[in-house]
Amino acid sequence: MGGRLYFRVARVTAAVALAGAAALAAVPASAAPTGKGGWGQGTPYLALGDSIAFGYTPSAVTTAAQYADAANFTSYANDVATALNLRLVNASCPGETTGSMINTSAISNGCENTLGQAGGYRTAYPLHVSYTGSQLSFAVHFLRSHPATRLVTIDIGANDAFVCQETTKDQCLNLAEFGAVLTQIGKNLTTIYHALRVEGRYTGALVAVDYYALSYADPVQMGEAQQLDQTINNVTHQFHGIVADGFGVFQAMSAGAQGDPCAAGLLIAYPASSGQTGCNIHPSPLGHELLAASIESALLNVAPPLARPSRG
Repeated sequence: MGGRLYFRVARVTAAVALAGAAALAAVPASAAPTGKGGWGQGTPYLALGDSIAFGYTPSAVTTAAQYADAANFTSYANDVATALNLRLVNASCPGETTGSMINTSAISNGCENTLGQAGGYRTAYPLHVSYTGSQLSFAVHFLRSHPATRLVTIDIGANDAFVCQETTKDQCLNLAEFGAVLTQIGKNLTTIYHALRVEGRYTGALVAVDYYALSYADPVQMGEAQQLDQTINNVTHQFHGIVADGFGVFQAMSAGAQGDPCAAGLLIAYPASSGQTGCNIHPSPLGHELLAASIESALLNVAPPLARPSRG
């Protein structure tokens, strides 16, 4: 046994070690879910969330024609599906907030609407899965009609903070403002998880992918990312979910680059032709591979009853 999961985790571990950072612990081959024909056995895997789960890439590296076909965008979800032999159904939407995931009329950061103004990604371009209504309503319906679903992953919440930054004069640096955002994220996540577990009747593995910091050398960005992740983690555990440590794996790999995920190659670098410098906020292929490894590693510790399909 061992398969692709073991080799992915081992490869990421070696890469991080070369960067001079603490890494994911090496996983014995006998402990890893098998690859093709093994753990997933081709059963459904539902990926939920925002632009990270979607695999969004910015216009500086993407043509208009590419946006017209969602198949041009891949993310950690594709890596996980391949490694664990799962059939991916990716319902994520770039710009989704915890509020707009529940109700399409709620403010989003470019999914259903753009800061409350009509027009968003769903209006202009196709998603990986076509559906009407909210992402959450689709998820509940999918889980009810596909009781053998083996895995659900979700990353959601960062766009709530971005909306606050874009709609407040101080860019949401006020502790009370940011605290209110975190409180609302917690409430919305409770609604989301309750719907998945109760209305969707889903009892399988539920994995929240927490967020990386855009700079591990900046204490403000570090602190905000950690507070956001703590909010996500607390609610996830309340609903018997587990957390994939996206924050930690990016921090480990960035250590050899003075805490800069861009310099470490984990974010999408702007080409010189774009006239922009540095990186976009979205993960590069290597960044997505790290996030996938964190999910696969987290699944190794799931209690057997939780790791089985919901029913039958």
